Amino acid sequence: MYAYDGLDDTLVRERAAQFRGQVVRRISGELSEDEFKPLRLRNGLYLQLHSYMLRVAIPYGLLNAAQLRVLARIARRHDRGYGHFTTRQNIQFNWTKLADAPDILDELAAAEMHAIQTSGNCIRNTTTDQFAGVAADEIEDPRPWAEIIRQWSTLHPEFSFLPRKFKIAISGAPNDRAAIAVHDIGLNMVRGLDGETGFKVWVGGGLGRTPMLAESIRDFLPGADLLSYLEAILRVFNIEGRRDNLYKSRIKILVSALGIDRFRELVEAEWAQIRDTALRLDGAEITRIRAQFAPPAYDANVDSGQFAAKRFEDSAFARWSAANLFPHKQPGYAAVTISLKPVGGIPGDMNADQMDALADLADEYSHGEIRVTHRQNLVLAHVRQDRLYDLWRALDSLDLATPNLMRVTDIIACPGLDFCGLATARSIPVAQRLSERLAEIDERHDLGELTINISGCINSCAHHHVAHIGILGLEKAGAESYQVTLGGSSAADAAIGKIVGRGFGADEIVAAIETVVVTWLELRQDGERFLDSLRRVGLDPFRTALYGTGRTKC
Repeated sequence: MYAYDGLDDTLVRERAAQFRGQVVRRISGELSEDEFKPLRLRNGLYLQLHSYMLRVAIPYGLLNAAQLRVLARIARRHDRGYGHFTTRQNIQFNWTKLADAPDILDELAAAEMHAIQTSGNCIRNTTTDQFAGVAADEIEDPRPWAEIIRQWSTLHPEFSFLPRKFKIAISGAPNDRAAIAVHDIGLNMVRGLDGETGFKVWVGGGLGRTPMLAESIRDFLPGADLLSYLEAILRVFNIEGRRDNLYKSRIKILVSALGIDRFRELVEAEWAQIRDTALRLDGAEITRIRAQFAPPAYDANVDSGQFAAKRFEDSAFARWSAANLFPHKQPGYAAVTISLKPVGGIPGDMNADQMDALADLADEYSHGEIRVTHRQNLVLAHVRQDRLYDLWRALDSLDLATPNLMRVTDIIACPGLDFCGLATARSIPVAQRLSERLAEIDERHDLGELTINISGCINSCAHHHVAHIGILGLEKAGAESYQVTLGGSSAADAAIGKIVGRGFGADEIVAAIETVVVTWLELRQDGERFLDSLRRVGLDPFRTALYGTGRTKC
């Protein structure tokens, strides 16, 4: 993984020292909250309902064991003993004291971490596939390119005050696992006619109040031109994007208003002026950064027979293996997803003891590397198959071995009204109740791939629009109301879910989702996925079940 150089180290330490002075002035009253707000947001510090929340950047979701131990220590010393992993592959601490924030930033800086650009109208953390570098289907490891974008975008003077926040995602494989279609810029690695690696560029995706899928702006962009083309897109957005209306300030609105052809013309004209400047990437520099993502020293001869035997002997291990392992391009290895979604638990939360223990397991089983996924789980990417059984037993003892990846209890949920000042409804209690109820149905019927995402407000931090079953919490006449969408996807077949009908009260939503699942089971053919059944039969059977006469419970 990338190691800080002198410039990186100096930047984050100086930024932490600068913020310490700003906090001192805020606490003394020298700075008002209005004066302090833009300063704290530039350092990832939000003022939530009950406390400050600090969002820590985890570039492209990659951590080492030492960094995870630092996060555990911060959780113990400065929070309430846990952290919350997010869909941006970051971590949040929800109970930060203002006076502690500078000390936290110092601890992060010492571990090559920071909270820069985790908030504000700037370029946020670039995300990518959690299986980057180990997936057999990828064209190239996208992480070096994500690191190049990180270095270019960090404190970029021209893009520190964009019309609105800006998000970039990269997929190195045709099987998109980075949700590039719902990003401001999505980059899909492809090969040109001469075999050269480059990018297909998508622009104008995003969720929130007006969900839109990105449109293709360029079919092939050479890797050397990546930064100049990104800069051209950002310049057009910075100049043409609206600043008079918060709800119409994202690049998706600009692309929609101009049309993709006109937007492309503006970008190409801007790019022509800057393509052959210092922004053109030097091949030697690309090679240098790639070298920092070299694979670990794999064992060439791994006996997979023990893995097969243990799956045969232990049905619980077999269930976990079927659900939570991802095929590795290195024979004899597997990538392991660690579920942060125990049945009835809070999605994405991890306590400090679990963090410390997982850091130890990463050192023992996966070359000290941990990855954060955009589904609020973690990954150990380099595990020998003959060690999987021992790892599974260790994870099980930590309540980190729920076999539910991409299944109905692998629910994405934002913090919602329990924490967030923007939320209009609770997300966490709904997720917990749904997880408990649907786990029973899944146990009986083997539901397979079925995603549920729950957002506590229109900002869609849980990406409810692209879940197979999406839930949006709203406030209606002083009470919580939950709107249901069906048919979303964030994969290569990306789609925005469609609203089924009127919302449901807090005491109705779990039963409503159960009705959706039961209705599907009655319509399901030959073990279909939920999404495939829905696309075959349409919304009408589900609308009838939800808003017509009552149905028998499963």
